[in-house]
Amino acid sequence: MAFLLETIKLGLANLRLQMLRSILTALGIIFGVAAVITMVAIGEGSTQEALRQIEALGARNIIVRSQKPPESQNQTSGQQRSFVNRYGITYADFEVVKSNFEDADNIVPLKEVGSEVLRGQSRKVSQTYGTTPDFVAVARLKVARGRYISQADMDSGGLICVIGHEVAKEFFSLEDPINKTIRVDQVALTVVGVLAPVGLSGGAGAALVGRDLNLDIHIPISTARTSFGDVFVRRTSGSFQGSAVEISEIYIESSDRDRVISDAERIRRVMDVRHPRLTDIGMIVPYELLESARRRAMMGQIVSGAVAAIALLVGGIGIMNIMLANVTERTREIGIRRALGATRKHIISQFLVETSVLSCIGGLIGVACGVGLSVGLDLGVPLLAELPFVGASMPPDAELPTVITGWSIAVAFVVAVLTGLIFGIYPAQKAAHQDPIVALRHD
Repeated sequence: MAFLLETIKLGLANLRLQMLRSILTALGIIFGVAAVITMVAIGEGSTQEALRQIEALGARNIIVRSQKPPESQNQTSGQQRSFVNRYGITYADFEVVKSNFEDADNIVPLKEVGSEVLRGQSRKVSQTYGTTPDFVAVARLKVARGRYISQADMDSGGLICVIGHEVAKEFFSLEDPINKTIRVDQVALTVVGVLAPVGLSGGAGAALVGRDLNLDIHIPISTARTSFGDVFVRRTSGSFQGSAVEISEIYIESSDRDRVISDAERIRRVMDVRHPRLTDIGMIVPYELLESARRRAMMGQIVSGAVAAIALLVGGIGIMNIMLANVTERTREIGIRRALGATRKHIISQFLVETSVLSCIGGLIGVACGVGLSVGLDLGVPLLAELPFVGASMPPDAELPTVITGWSIAVAFVVAVLTGLIFGIYPAQKAAHQDPIVALRHD
């Protein structure tokens, strides 16, 4: 024990004598460890954000949606045309799904209606959907003010609506929207509730559903059928295009997450019978996308770790070069120690202690830098949008979420220490195997 302590003291003394060289040698380890922690934190943060957005759609949900078949998109340019395309999910399809999935927790239809939303001089393209009271739970939505659609609204076909967060900001920026009126096409609707902001306005979630859910307006599906009918019209200059879609989307909530994949396959088979090759039917299975995103995230972390490990390798090579230079410079010292009775084991121990201390200190500083940089990116990137010059070239909601993982810190530090030891073995052995007589004659 006394020998080990004495060796450590001697190693630290030698490193202090070459302070600048020691610091420069440790930089490779510091940058390597910091790079591993930061890259893993950035990858994990981005992954968790994408997974959160996908999971917000409901990990047990299966979304069946009507989609325009390719042949119905062909139009002759330069001609004024008026036509109605009939495609997508029918009421009969919905009944078939209900009868085949009686064990599902919820089966909720959505019916898109209207072409524009108006209030006073403000107007925008409509994202109005008729649905049932169960949709708020199935789609993981929350009501910020007022209430959601009730069964009484369904039974009476009431002219009421629940609006998304962005709709409330745009049409009611300076007033409370509850009990105010907006129009969808020519139908006046009373606002009874406002939805809380949904984190799918961008990124993976919005890409999956194909729209910003904060712009949605929900009305009872009974109102959608009686007040708007099944023909959905989009007007353009000199023409209009109508779509006769009875049901736009169906949300099926499986009773158990383990059954989602098998339920999705059953739905595909059922719908394929009624819609050959599913040309006008699409499906979104968030659970499948969740598992796929997790696999991609794992591969991304492996690649990130491999790239960052190159920095550790460079740091190890730097340690080896410096220690080889030390062996040359300290040849006479090695000869004196051997002449005084030091064994090869003592010489190897001295050099390995120096490399171990160097890599440990570098590893600890690298951990501190990596954690600090990760936290700084998470907190600092959103602030960049507020800067005078930099903010102009950045989106207002810019962010770089990071998640610091314990395993990345542990792995980076252990690899840093092992790198120092491995790359210090050769210089230590070279020093230990020098001929004492030749070493004493060295100038």
